[in-house]
Amino acid sequence: MTARLRAGPVRPDFAAVAATGELERVVGALLTVALITAVAMVVVCAAVWALTAHTGNWSTAARARTGVLVALAGAGLTGAALAWTNWLLDTGARL
Repeated sequence: MTARLRAGPVRPDFAAVAATGELERVVGALLTVALITAVAMVVVCAAVWALTAHTGNWSTAARARTGVLVALAGAGLTGAALAWTNWLLDTGARL
């Protein structure tokens, strides 16, 4: 006797994970903290960059410029991670 497979879309089973709502809140909080930190670092590093470039301290200005670029990359990667996760969940739901 052969087993019959049930035809239908394959979807992630979020009910199989205990405390799914709590997990979503933790991930949302981590995303919020990461974005707030990245924005704060952009503001601080940009201010330091402007002040040190004005005073002629080129070494510190270069480090502050690197800080701005790293903070922007962090914010971009955080947003990209969220978009990629949503895309994967949407794609998995359509399979």
